[in-house]
Amino acid sequence: MEKKPVLVVLAAGMGSRYGGLKQIDPVGCQGEAILDYSIYDAHLAGFETVVVIIKEAIREDFMNTVGKRLAKAPVEIRYAYQELDMLPQGYSLPEGRTKPWGTSHAVLCAAQAIDGAPFAVINADDYYGAAAFRTIYDWLSAARDPYGYCMVGYELGKTVTEHGSVARGVCQADGEGNLCAIVERTRIEQRKDGIFFTEDGEVWTELPPQTLVSMNLWGFMPSMIREIGERFPAFLDKTLAENPLKGEFFLPLPVQQLIQEKKATVRVLASPDKWYGVTYAADKPVVVAALRAMTQEGKYPNGLWG
Repeated sequence: MEKKPVLVVLAAGMGSRYGGLKQIDPVGCQGEAILDYSIYDAHLAGFETVVVIIKEAIREDFMNTVGKRLAKAPVEIRYAYQELDMLPQGYSLPEGRTKPWGTSHAVLCAAQAIDGAPFAVINADDYYGAAAFRTIYDWLSAARDPYGYCMVGYELGKTVTEHGSVARGVCQADGEGNLCAIVERTRIEQRKDGIFFTEDGEVWTELPPQTLVSMNLWGFMPSMIREIGERFPAFLDKTLAENPLKGEFFLPLPVQQLIQEKKATVRVLASPDKWYGVTYAADKPVVVAALRAMTQEGKYPNGLWG
């Protein structure tokens, strides 16, 4: 029997103090966080199992807040833990390292909870919209190629903020709609006369608002976990030599490697929805207002979990 797709939520970036952390900051009509809305949308799309990746250090606080709400959700919630010392045999944690090892490592830490199912990956603090979850669930449910992956892309103009710069993965697709490359642009700004990015802070280049970007919404087959596991030691060798305290194993890295090796294909799926996130404190009122409006329109109940 084929396993149904599982949703994986990257939430291990949360700290132990909840005061102003955007991942669990209340934005909904009844105090829900963005991740509540993602899980609600995912459930309506067909997902029955959700794997939430956190850190052991925040387990108690998480369970007393977000976890207590999610216990009422009509899905199976599994928890996985991303810890710094979860390294391959023969490797040890560099002295002074406090930063997580990145999103690829997080997925690796969740392998047992994913349990060999196709899986989608999202950030805990990004609002993706209902259409994205329907699109990726349907894709994963129909997928048969063990190395056929997908991602949901967004129009750049729907993912920027007026309150500062953002980092986005600019996607390049071929004529068949498969991903060719992701170019990370770490400083993109919305201005009165358009959207621009810079590499050095001096030369600015315009990007059309229709440019497709990645918001870390991926769809993978089980083979991806094996590939991450096999590639992690090479990443560690390089990082421990060059940037032992801050180097991170982000998901686009093994994806890009697999594309270049012609070992995997990644179909680019598009979402018509507007993305919402709290990149800056000034973004929060915009998200709160948007979710309130969607609730008034009937897209969400007033109180997601009853």
